[in-house]
Amino acid sequence: MASRFFALFSRMKYINRWALMRNTAQESLSQHSLEVAAFAHALAVIGNRRLGKNYNAERAALLGIYHDMPEIITGDMPTPVKYFSPDIRAAFGAVEKVSQQRLLSSLPEDLQADFCPLLTEDEDKELLKLVKAADKLSALVKCIEERKAGNTEFTGAEKSTLTSIEKLNVPEVKLFMDEFMGAYELTLDEISE
Repeated sequence: MASRFFALFSRMKYINRWALMRNTAQESLSQHSLEVAAFAHALAVIGNRRLGKNYNAERAALLGIYHDMPEIITGDMPTPVKYFSPDIRAAFGAVEKVSQQRLLSSLPEDLQADFCPLLTEDEDKELLKLVKAADKLSALVKCIEERKAGNTEFTGAEKSTLTSIEKLNVPEVKLFMDEFMGAYELTLDEISE
């Protein structure tokens, strides 16, 4: 039987994020994962070059690519629902674990050990902190883009995302924010100059 893993992976393009909110532009899980991968890589490079860290930047990018793959099965659970109560969060965590195992079992047995750390997030705690921060940065970018398009639906999300980014207390994120986030306020002509 043919392995279903990458056919499932391709389905990320059909999972839309921000389901409870009116969007001026839909964002797929694939788009989000690419952005998270790029940001996680950048945070690792910043940590290595400017803060004397020894991160594996390429691994950070890879973790970013796969970080939300279980949502192929679970869908994108809106944050207010996912974190409504500890019971709901715990139940959803259990569903995520089942999804991770289901995805792993769709791989040939001899490849499962190589993909397990990418899907289960049991290893690379330092890199996973960067991926979590990259995930928040990606959410912030979406909020900025929606605000710039005149959509006030994301105003509260932008404020709460900024607060959650500050609470992470990741020095690489502060450097990234100071150096790169201002450009998201520019127009295409201004960015291209």
